[in-house]
Parts: sequence; C-alpha cells; structure tokens
Amino acid sequence: MVSATFLKIVSPCWKPFAEGDNSNSDGEDSGRVDGLLWYKDSGHHVSGEFSMAVVQANSQLEDCSQLESGPLSSLESGPRGTFVGIYDGHGGPEAARFVNDRLFDNIKKFTSESYGMSADVITRAFLETEEEFLAFVRRQWLNRPQIASVGSCCLVGIICSGLLYIANAGDSRAVLGRQESDVKEVKAVQLSSEHNASMESVREELRSLHPDDPQIVVLRHKVWRVKGIIQISRSIGDAYLKKAEFNREPLLPKFRLPEPFHKPILLAEPTISVQKLYPEDQFLIFASDGLWEHLSNQEAVDIVHSGPRNGVARKLVKAALREAAKKREMRYSDLKKIDRGVRRHFHDDITVIVLYLDSYLISRSSWDGPLLSVRGGSGICGHVDS
Repeated sequence: MVSATFLKIVSPCWKPFAEGDNSNSDGEDSGRVDGLLWYKDSGHHVSGEFSMAVVQANSQLEDCSQLESGPLSSLESGPRGTFVGIYDGHGGPEAARFVNDRLFDNIKKFTSESYGMSADVITRAFLETEEEFLAFVRRQWLNRPQIASVGSCCLVGIICSGLLYIANAGDSRAVLGRQESDVKEVKAVQLSSEHNASMESVREELRSLHPDDPQIVVLRHKVWRVKGIIQISRSIGDAYLKKAEFNREPLLPKFRLPEPFHKPILLAEPTISVQKLYPEDQFLIFASDGLWEHLSNQEAVDIVHSGPRNGVARKLVKAALREAAKKREMRYSDLKKIDRGVRRHFHDDITVIVLYLDSYLISRSSWDGPLLSVRGGSGICGHVDS
C-alpha cells in the first residue's frame, strides 16, 4: 500500500497540465511551460531580481528546485533573506521531491531553535532531511525496495544579513559573477565544492575515510565510481550505500555489494562556505550538472552579464542545449523535437536559477516585500506534448 507521505511527494507530477494554467510569468509564482521547458523569466527576491528555467530530458523529471524569499525562520523577529535549492535526483525523482518538500522547513526549524542562520543550522537541516528520507525508505522497503537506490544531489544558497551561505552535497554548482575593478569584465568565481569521484581530491577523501577498502573507488570504462556504482560521494538518499540493512535482496543485484559494510559509504553532510557579499558581486548562477556538462563557468557568466535580466535562465538552458546538439552534429531545432526519455541520450535534466545581487537591497536590515515561494518545473511532468 502506498503511504500518504509518498502520495504527497509524487502527486504534483500526476496532475494534468492544462494549456493556459501557469501562464503569467510576471504575476504568478508557478511559471510557464513550453513543451519540456519550464521557465519563470523574472521575479523579485529579497536582494534583487531572479530568473529560473528547467528543461526535462529523463522520462520523469528528476531535477527539483525552489526559491524561497522572506522569513528564514518561524519566529516573528527571525532573519529574512533568500533561499535557493537545486536538487538533482538520480535513480528516480522521489528523493529530489522529498528534499524539495522538507529541507527548507528544516532550515526554518533549526534557524528558529538557534535564533539565527549559521553553517551549523544548514548542516543540521541536511542531516535531518537525510534521516527523514531514510525513515521513509524503511517504511517503503517491503513494498518498494528499489526506493533504496534513489538519491539526490543537493545545492543550497542562502542570502541572509549580508552573508552568502553555499552548501553542497553532490555535483551541482554555484558560480558568482564578480565585477573586476580594473577591467569591464565580469569574472566567474566557483563557490561550491563538488563531490564527484572523477576528482582526485574526492577519491583521496574516500580512501582516507575507508582505508581498509581497496575497492572504495573503481575505474570502469574510463570513469571513476564509488564502489564501481555511482560517481558522487555525497547525497541525500542512496540508502543502499548508507545502511547495510538496505543492501540486500530484493534490491536489484547491480546495487548489492558483495561484502558487508559497517559505516556509510556515501555522506549526506554538505561542504559549506560562508562569505560576505560586496558591491562588485553582480549575480549568482545555481545549476544542476546538466548545465555545466555543456558550459564552462566563464561562458555561463558571460551569457548572464551580456544580456538583459529578463529570461536569462532560459537563455542559459538554450545555450547548453545548443552545445549538446552541436556535439551530436545536429540542429538545435531537431533536438527540441526529441521526446523525454530518448532526450536523455543527448543531455541531462537541466535546472538553472540566476539571482541578481543589488547591493543596496543586500545591505538593508529589513524587508517589507511579499513572501515568495517558487518551485521549478511545476507542470512539466503532466504535459504530454513536446
């Protein structure tokens, strides 16, 4: 029997999309849908303007995302700011949707308990969301054992009291566009630390955490993978590599390890950086790795810097799709005709959120604007035509 919790998480993608719904990208928080593309070209957050876009490639959209602007705690006197979350699911959409539903609530809970935002608050929220999802997997195990192989990368950005917090578990990426004082160029500055076994530093971390396991990272078909299975070393979910109780039948054989393990192989704890925002900090680009497979940090920053703010996230997605088409020696117009599922052979799901940083707003001590909550990709799943 399917639990009420599970129904709550997946139900948004069971609702049919009707043409004309979600159509006002300026006045509505739900955005617009054009085939496999969802976008909200412009809006206002506590510290400036923003733009969002999502394009689906998988049979089910496995990327989830959100932007929350306003109170960051449940206390009347608590801090206000902007929260951005990019959740890149793998093995299915369930973990990303769960994080989309729970992580920000946990941020608010721990911010309230601590009477302020901090790196510790964010870490506790990640770990609490992880425990909640593992409990969900445990409840589903007998009826849906494959839920144990579903996970999500999690990238979070929070602007609060003039500080920028970046937290990442997985291989999504946050990039800052910073104005260089001596030239007119805007320089790309990567802010997030990634956790992908293709990076030597990640392999070394895994080997140091698992010194008795010579197979903790394995090179297969020229790709480094943790236990020869997965590329990322941190995530929420992937219960089969966190708890030995899930690494057994009836889980599919390709996920089952031949030897038992006694501590989690993957971690849920994010890498966090905290920095002050300065007037030369122009904008932030948050995106799942589907974007960065096709665009470099500087290419993305140049696109944002060179054009109008309105629709810039959609422009980044289209630039990535054009590069994906070029790599396969095909036209962009032909790529757009390929339906979900098959499209995954050409590119991944791509989610982009661009936050513009207006220094006079960042330095303000109060915010009297409307509360804002936007969930990226709403309506794509139920839309059949491409």
